[in-house]
Amino acid sequence: MALSIYNTLTGTQDELVPGGVRKERIEDYPPVTIYSCGPTVYSYSHIGNFRTFIFNDLLRRYLKFRGYKVNHAMNITDVEDKIIAGANSEGISLQEYTGRYTAIFLEDLKCLNIEPVEHMPKATESIDAMIDIIENLRAKGYVYEKDGSLYFSIAKFHKYGRLSRLDTREIKTGLRYDTDEYTKDDVRDFALWKAPKENEIYWETPFGKGRPGWHIECSAMIRKIFGTTIDIHTGGVDLVFPHHENEIAQSEAAYDERFVRHWIHAEHLLVNGTKMSKSLGNFYTLRDLLDKGYSPRSIRYLLVSAHYRKQFNFTLEGIGQADQALERIDNLIVRLKDIHQDGGTSPDAVKLAEEMIAGFTEAVDDDLNISRGLGVFFEFLHRVNTMINEERLSRSDADMIMGVLKKIDSVLGVIFYARPAKTDIDASWVESMIAERIQAKKDRNFKRADEIRAELTEKGIVLEDTKEGTRWKIKS
Repeated sequence: MALSIYNTLTGTQDELVPGGVRKERIEDYPPVTIYSCGPTVYSYSHIGNFRTFIFNDLLRRYLKFRGYKVNHAMNITDVEDKIIAGANSEGISLQEYTGRYTAIFLEDLKCLNIEPVEHMPKATESIDAMIDIIENLRAKGYVYEKDGSLYFSIAKFHKYGRLSRLDTREIKTGLRYDTDEYTKDDVRDFALWKAPKENEIYWETPFGKGRPGWHIECSAMIRKIFGTTIDIHTGGVDLVFPHHENEIAQSEAAYDERFVRHWIHAEHLLVNGTKMSKSLGNFYTLRDLLDKGYSPRSIRYLLVSAHYRKQFNFTLEGIGQADQALERIDNLIVRLKDIHQDGGTSPDAVKLAEEMIAGFTEAVDDDLNISRGLGVFFEFLHRVNTMINEERLSRSDADMIMGVLKKIDSVLGVIFYARPAKTDIDASWVESMIAERIQAKKDRNFKRADEIRAELTEKGIVLEDTKEGTRWKIKS
């Protein structure tokens, strides 16, 4: 059975075909190119955000489980209305403000055992690619200027509305939107480039001072990293319109080629049956839940266990149920380790393991139905426990089954879970120092830039300057 996933663009469950050309064998495909909308770093990410980020992780893990190679990017939106307002209110630079919340976000990803992706670009590092797209759109007549800002005329892109099933006959042309907040039904020409306001960061460009609109950022980062059509674009269902619709419009208008083959959107998360709201007391960040004593392992299990296209009701009681499910797995591992009976692997145990892997794969191949896959997996646990009770497993059988658990855990990321050890390195301080170093280099203050690198090196922090920005790690 081939892996097929619901495609928001077509409205059908489509087979995944990396590169757009069907091959005989999975190993013959090029890497699956994936772009996932990442966080806007102005605050702590909430549990609804992490439902989507854990879904992204499940997708990439399952692709690798099936034998596909993966080339995955997730962006950091580090310039936007809320970010600018937050930095201004604290009287600090944009880089310092976003560096703090980027570091917090990366720590949260590690805490939830979310794999690092191959690329994590920042919007502010992709201004050159944004300029290229806008210049192409201007040359083709899709852009007009008003009060120093540049807007995309959606009336000129006749395929507008395909993703969100929008009836373009209802669009009133000439209405402009230059903020980053849309109401659900707004259909307006959107800002590609915004004229700077007082006390607002700006860049010098061929079309004047300003800063990017929200939608142009993702299109530019995709183009800069992948160069052409990508296989998969993911995000929350709330991004279908207008963000992803606008990404399609500007990208396909600029380059006259298909932007994305497969659009995958995760449904909303509710808390206690309602939308999250601070006034209702049901708004949780990951840190809130950890402070209450809940396990990140159980939080991950709860979020990974629900089918991505079903609205999911998150409750604290649900975390307790996740604890119980994980306890069943842990108890089996203890029992497997306690088996010392000699002998080779039995045909019955091998058959049981093979049937479970086949059943799990068949379930998850069907639109990433991890809920059904977990049902197959827990039935396997039950049958293994029965064989242990009947003393039918040898040490070799136990080792083989442990290997199977590790294979399944390459998808789930919860069985052999180890929470990252804390270090005495303050990640937000490191990010702020990196931001200061970047600014020093822009100001041609190379002495200060070298001093910062030396200070970080002394504390065991290794810097790596890449085309996607500066990365850091703790020296091993």
